Amino acid sequence: MRVTLIDAHHHLWDLKNSYPWLNDANDPHFFLGPYDDLKKNYLWPDYEKDTSDHQVLATVHCEAEWARDDQVGETQWLTDMHQRIGHPSAIVAHAWFHTDNCEEVLARQASFPLVKGIRSKPVTSSSPDNMQSGLTGSMQDSKWLDGFSKLSKYGLSWDLRVPYWHLYEAADVADAFPETPIVLNHTGFPWDRSEEGLRAWRQAMERIADCSNVWLKVSEFGLKDRPWNYDENNRIVQDALSIFGIDRCMFASNFPVAKLRIDFNTLVTSVAKMISHYKPQQQENFFVRNAANFYRLLI
Repeated sequence: MRVTLIDAHHHLWDLKNSYPWLNDANDPHFFLGPYDDLKKNYLWPDYEKDTSDHQVLATVHCEAEWARDDQVGETQWLTDMHQRIGHPSAIVAHAWFHTDNCEEVLARQASFPLVKGIRSKPVTSSSPDNMQSGLTGSMQDSKWLDGFSKLSKYGLSWDLRVPYWHLYEAADVADAFPETPIVLNHTGFPWDRSEEGLRAWRQAMERIADCSNVWLKVSEFGLKDRPWNYDENNRIVQDALSIFGIDRCMFASNFPVAKLRIDFNTLVTSVAKMISHYKPQQQENFFVRNAANFYRLLI
């Protein structure tokens, strides 16, 4: 099966540049466990090889934790790449919302035509059992909220990446700023696959899906402690699509990170099978049009 698609979330890196999580010791808290296999260059020819079984119409590069003291450096590097080879098609850049230079960085990022949105990871708790309120850099921090409020001024969306137990706070943010488009990354990270954990994930997803300005990237079902499993992940996909509605959902690969658990062809054909009961136009929209609409891509 050859699928025509837009990849709404992937990464590229050249380790001549500064990515502390890749250049330095492994982060012991990384959600997929050890990741030594990622500690090598991953450039467009590598992505093209991984995706060669399918027709990739366009891609959205999501910031890959380039050194935070040079937040615009990655954007310039990707823009230069696009000028040479025509890829990637769009960029989700980085800016801290709670810092004094937030608006300066947003303005600089927005000056690049390829930049469509910002991914800025708020401070989160490691589990639902140790939640704390009002931390600096969290979604309850007034300075963070003030920085977030500037996104609409620059016509930027927000890529939201938090574990599911923070989706209630994220929904409050979405409600407070309905003019800002938001897309939840990685299916809300349903890491706890116990019945209790999945119930909590579904309830949190239902809360944020109530916000009409929030969309969903159906991506990254990998787990730290076991292999990629079709039946387990099909359950996640069906629940997510039912909660959000397929018209607010888009395919995203999270490559090369997802490659720690699955190859691109198996990922795409698996997801295509999972959504095969939807109408053909809905399937096409899921793989192409929804991402194009959200990120304002000309296809």
